[in-house]
Amino acid sequence: MKIKKKHIAIFMIVLLLVCAFTAMTAYAAGSGDVAGAIESTWNAAKSQIKTVVNNVVFPVVDMILAVLFFVKVGTAYFDYKKHGQFEFSAPAILFACLIFTLTAPLYIWSVVGM
Repeated sequence: MKIKKKHIAIFMIVLLLVCAFTAMTAYAAGSGDVAGAIESTWNAAKSQIKTVVNNVVFPVVDMILAVLFFVKVGTAYFDYKKHGQFEFSAPAILFACLIFTLTAPLYIWSVVGM
């Protein structure tokens, strides 16, 4: 009896997935111009994508890089106190990446073509 219920549950899940994937069919308008449909969808979503990337993605990446930069500077300082040699390479790379991502919203959209 347990095996039968298990098979019925698996069948129902598969049936649900089949229905979900076949129900989302997209058709190009009248003439069958798929490229035009994709282009119009992209043009409609372009401003939303730009807003989300500028207001969410770049600040999150900036925050992560800033935290990593300050942690790396702190560990480099403690290594300097312990060994007498300061390693500049890792903090310099993180600082360069931080500057790159802080200034990226100013020019990245012209590079991408938006």
